[in-house]
Amino acid sequence: MNHQSLSAFIWSVADLLRGDYKQSEYGKVILPFTVLRRLDCVLESTKEIVLAEHANKQKMEVNSEPFLLRKAGQSFYNISSLDIKKLMGDQDHIKENLFAYIQGFSAAVRDIFERFDFYTQVERLAKAGLLYQVAERFANVDLHPDKVSNNQMGLLFEELIRKFAEISNETAGEHFTPREVIKLMVNLLFIEDDDVLAKPGVVRTIYDPAAGTGGMLSVAGEYLHEHNPNARLTMFGQELNPESYAICKADMLIKGQDVANIVFGNTFSDDGHLHKKFDYMLSNPPFGVEWKKVEKEVRREHETQGFNGRFGPGLPRVSDGSLLFLLHLISKMRPAADGGSRFGIVLNGSPLFTGAAGSGESEIRRYVLENDLLEAIIGLPTDMFYNTGISTYVWILSNRKPEHRKGLVQLIDASGFWQKMRKSLGSKRKELSEEHIAEITRLFGEFIEASEGKKPISRIFKNTDFGYRTITVERPLRDENGQVILAAKGKQKGQPQADSNLRDTENVPLNEDLEDYFKREVLPHVPDAWIDYEKTKIGYEISFNRYFYVFEPPRPLAEIDADLKQCTDRILAMIKGLSA
Repeated sequence: MNHQSLSAFIWSVADLLRGDYKQSEYGKVILPFTVLRRLDCVLESTKEIVLAEHANKQKMEVNSEPFLLRKAGQSFYNISSLDIKKLMGDQDHIKENLFAYIQGFSAAVRDIFERFDFYTQVERLAKAGLLYQVAERFANVDLHPDKVSNNQMGLLFEELIRKFAEISNETAGEHFTPREVIKLMVNLLFIEDDDVLAKPGVVRTIYDPAAGTGGMLSVAGEYLHEHNPNARLTMFGQELNPESYAICKADMLIKGQDVANIVFGNTFSDDGHLHKKFDYMLSNPPFGVEWKKVEKEVRREHETQGFNGRFGPGLPRVSDGSLLFLLHLISKMRPAADGGSRFGIVLNGSPLFTGAAGSGESEIRRYVLENDLLEAIIGLPTDMFYNTGISTYVWILSNRKPEHRKGLVQLIDASGFWQKMRKSLGSKRKELSEEHIAEITRLFGEFIEASEGKKPISRIFKNTDFGYRTITVERPLRDENGQVILAAKGKQKGQPQADSNLRDTENVPLNEDLEDYFKREVLPHVPDAWIDYEKTKIGYEISFNRYFYVFEPPRPLAEIDADLKQCTDRILAMIKGLSA
């Protein structure tokens, strides 16, 4: 049975729930029951051996866990004598027996059901008189590993996750990234590593600090499986939302991953993978979410650990934590000497330009560009995500840039690469086609400048092109007679005093000589001005849209006049008709 058929069969459980559950709540029942049945099937062949081993170790009064894991041949086990088939034999005590069965699982699995709030759903199903019927449906689904492989099971589970995300639009965007966006990011992430990844037995790590339901990790795993079934991608993640965490952890368990690598909690205040480094990373953190709840912990790390911690370069304003995720991922990069890392992150427009020279945002951009970490930024179409129609950007960073990319950044304007969806999902009205993904991947892979017609779609810049110096332009303080007032003491003694009311600033491109700029742009207008070099600040911003702006000259005046005359004549004729 293929995963679409399995999905359709399991989806039929929704028919039982209709009326007692809202559509958006179906996942609260179907997802944990799917996990439970899969685990039940996986453990069936070793059930008796595990129970015997448990009884034996209890007599010996030793910690049985390592022995039980070995006997089960999995990263989990169950010490209850019950299973789903046995539950069906005692209809009157189905609720109590189901609770006892779940309590028999190892701690990591119990945690999944607790985060799903599964016990509440079992109580609710029992009150509605539906528990036995639902459990029976799942007891009749054959999810044994010899019938459904880990890969097939992963696809089935992902399809269910997607369906529930689509019918629950109010939360979909927060915990669910459109699949085609993930696919694009995965393509860009692995593009130069196909040869390495094709080697038999290769093992690589991937991490998502805002893992949601695990979609990014899953698509990365699928990509690698397609290119090299013998390669292994070990997945790591952290997630703050309990239900999303449960789904992600369950998905990883189903795929045969070590679920200890998926951690619950806030990435900023409680890094669940302290001191770990990864080969690849992917993330779509929440857009523009404030970090006030964890401000105390983040500021403490910034001030006490500096560059030994995650937030050394600076802190963005509290109203938007996007750049904190960027810094967090940078801190997780494997050192270049050990093979380095590459990561992709989806951000809104704000991190490109918010913050003047010297601000936290500008200092973070400065750190990224001066350390030559930024490979590319891809501007996506609007209306791509479920809960927002704003413009979004994929940043690709690496500390192992190939030689031809060093010192350079590629900007790709893919805002025109979209097709209309047959049916809108929340704010999502557009999607990338396979052809769009292939074209963006090609532009990135070939590292070329390109245009469509007269409009540029790929441009390459030096890192320093995004830098500027903010200079403070001072002018002298004068008395009532217009005479310049000189400083009477201090290191400025004998020099003109600055008039703070006439003070101004200018942004000078980093690649331009300050004195040449000053002579050309400032002195012709204010000959008595000077630069206060002590106040000069370096800033970086990426005015993405400006680099792709194409000037369209206005129409000839005669043409505009003719249009206006035609419009005026029409209005006059209407007035004449009204007064007739």
